Amino acid sequence: MKVAMIVLCCMASLLGMPAVGQPAPGDMNVHWDAGAANCQAHTPRPLQVHRYDANTYLLRESLCQTYEGPFIYLLIGTSRALLIDTGDVADANKMPLASTVLGLLPQVNGKRMPLLIAHTHGHLDHRSGDGQFAAAPDVAIVGTDLPHVIEGFGFHDWPNDIAHIDLGERTVDVIATPGHYPSHVSFYDANTGLVFSGDFFLPGRLIIDDTEADRASAARINQFLRDRLVTYVLGSHVELDRHGQTEPMGSNWHPDEAPLPLSKEDLAQLPQVLASFNGFYSQSDRFTVYSQTRMLQLVGAIAVLLLIVIVLSLRWWFRRRRHTHDGQP
Repeated sequence: MKVAMIVLCCMASLLGMPAVGQPAPGDMNVHWDAGAANCQAHTPRPLQVHRYDANTYLLRESLCQTYEGPFIYLLIGTSRALLIDTGDVADANKMPLASTVLGLLPQVNGKRMPLLIAHTHGHLDHRSGDGQFAAAPDVAIVGTDLPHVIEGFGFHDWPNDIAHIDLGERTVDVIATPGHYPSHVSFYDANTGLVFSGDFFLPGRLIIDDTEADRASAARINQFLRDRLVTYVLGSHVELDRHGQTEPMGSNWHPDEAPLPLSKEDLAQLPQVLASFNGFYSQSDRFTVYSQTRMLQLVGAIAVLLLIVIVLSLRWWFRRRRHTHDGQP
């Protein structure tokens, strides 16, 4: 058996094929549209499509259509396809997502292959395009609230077990990664070795809603991937430039954007990054980690204090003015 495996590996190498147990190689040589400094004067294509391999597509909505610039992923099996997220733009005239995705699907028994739409999580920039698929036949959509996520993927012990999506000769594992969002999930595709991590892990701002849940998710996904081959970890946004600085919030122009892919080693550092997180804000290497909820609470508290100061100052001013006026002859 051992000799046979060695022979198979050697033959695979000579034929340019992946060795047994190795993910099939794909093409990550892509330059993503940078958006524009003036989107009215220069409008890039609304949706960029990159063919990673014959059955895997990476799509990105233009930064000029939405500063979120979200990534969307299409995985095709032999019996059905999986679309991970539907982006931030609902209007099909501005963002031809459904027509593009459905046009990429092959024919099975004379009909277009069925499509399952799933989401990393329920924030609007990841599901606004759902409505474009509403009238399409053979399209199923998994809801983003926790009950639908548990039922739709078949979790039995959320968030501890692993769910699976069978696409036909391609099984995608679904890992619970709450923390950024209560029902957040990440996906692992053994055929390519790709991890799709949504907003849980990406080259940019890591926004934490539940610190303890996020730390548990970091440990969980690293434990799952420990003995598995990972080619790239692909998040849903790029928010860094090539110097490791965060792009301006709300910018439609990323002229020097960092690469999308992160590595298994990058992901392995996440537990340490989160261990130093104080629950409010921290900076670690390339990652800015913060709690949006707590920052909004702080902004709200500051606003209330400023309002109190303004009211007290006005009250003091009116009293002083009245006292001065009353003291005049």
